[in-house]
Amino acid sequence: MKKRFIFSLFLGIAALSPLPAQAQCLQLPKSVLFEKLTWTEITQDISCGFTTIIVPVGGTEQSGPYIAVGKHNSRVLYQAEKIAHQSGKTLVAPVVAYVPEGGTAPRTSHMRFPGTITLPPDVFAKMLSSIAESFRVQGFRLVVLIGDHGGYQKELEKLAAQLTVKWQATGARVLYVRDYYDVLPHQYSEWLRQNGYRLDVGQHADIGDTSLMLAVDPSMVREEALRHAPNPTSAQGIYGGDPRRATSTLGQPGLAMQVNAAVKAIDDARNK
Repeated sequence: MKKRFIFSLFLGIAALSPLPAQAQCLQLPKSVLFEKLTWTEITQDISCGFTTIIVPVGGTEQSGPYIAVGKHNSRVLYQAEKIAHQSGKTLVAPVVAYVPEGGTAPRTSHMRFPGTITLPPDVFAKMLSSIAESFRVQGFRLVVLIGDHGGYQKELEKLAAQLTVKWQATGARVLYVRDYYDVLPHQYSEWLRQNGYRLDVGQHADIGDTSLMLAVDPSMVREEALRHAPNPTSAQGIYGGDPRRATSTLGQPGLAMQVNAAVKAIDDARNK
């Protein structure tokens, strides 16, 4: 009886003890989203090889009368999660929702419309630099920048090059994934044209933009108003093309192109 009691006590203590490090690393993170983890969970993930982190850059801007102003933020987070899961051992930082969107005095670019928030380019660059540095000192070795909006792509590219040089002695680097954005105005737009939507393709808030949003979160699209809308104009914030035939089905290929491009870029960077 005494031996049984001691054995049972041993099992109980063992059950309460932390898992060995190797066993802990066999467990997947509770979430790939950085902001949904505790600091101890993040520490454990890093020690288990989760040393890549995606910084999704969105933006808050007008996208015509039929798409909500948080379009880029919703889409880039949705895509970043998919990329993280497919790449493996990757976490996703909170979305950067404040980006350069034009001037305020005078009001230029998207700032001509209500619903847009802007930052000066130098403030944007300093903010991203501090974000990346925060991840480097915690132990992340590859900081990945993906941007959902065309207006700041050059800033992302420049920052990635500068920080990679600055960090050269640390073993950490920044990867800017140009193809994540570039597939939309090129491969995806061409796919739409080839499938009978040539006149619907534009530059902003067009059929592609709207279809991508419908595929990610249809609640962000005012679909009833869209279906009964008159011919679109630039005065509405729709720059070329026509969004009225947009569907979630048309958005899926574009989303897949973006994810595949980013996963490939991350894989290539890790294999260098």
